[in-house]
Amino acid sequence: MKNLFVVARSLFLLTLLPACLLSPRSQFNSDAAAADADPWSQAQTISAADFAKELQQNHDASLEIIYVGVRTLYAGAHIPESVFHGPGSTNPGLSDLKKFAAALPKDANIVIYCGCCPLERCPNLRPAFSALKEMGFTHLRVLILPTSFAADWVEKGYPIEKGS
Repeated sequence: MKNLFVVARSLFLLTLLPACLLSPRSQFNSDAAAADADPWSQAQTISAADFAKELQQNHDASLEIIYVGVRTLYAGAHIPESVFHGPGSTNPGLSDLKKFAAALPKDANIVIYCGCCPLERCPNLRPAFSALKEMGFTHLRVLILPTSFAADWVEKGYPIEKGS
């Protein structure tokens, strides 16, 4: 588990840190300002602890867990049964996400997540959420990972799978 964290952090530093720092989100100086700009409401979010509990208690067959970050981090570790459709910050990633989502019912239970970098600077979640919302999905939630997937999910001991 520790090696996974080291690999994930190294990949983050080499590939994602520049994107996170240059993201338009970096213009915000406070968490409150960033939260005001989020395209989702509080009711459309779920914490890592609550989502892990939800996954453990019962498995909803209609649940779609979608990772919208970069493939290298997904391959390093991801939530079991999640699918990769991203990154949400790129046109090809959004196109892939929309193509996948077009086959889902509009009332599908969808949870999207990234965790590439601190949520306030994540370049992937907001475009992915907005695209799905514009497609008319009515049960869409964002997994809130304030620091990163490694810190807020893996290090907490929540379930993971490796590989792509």
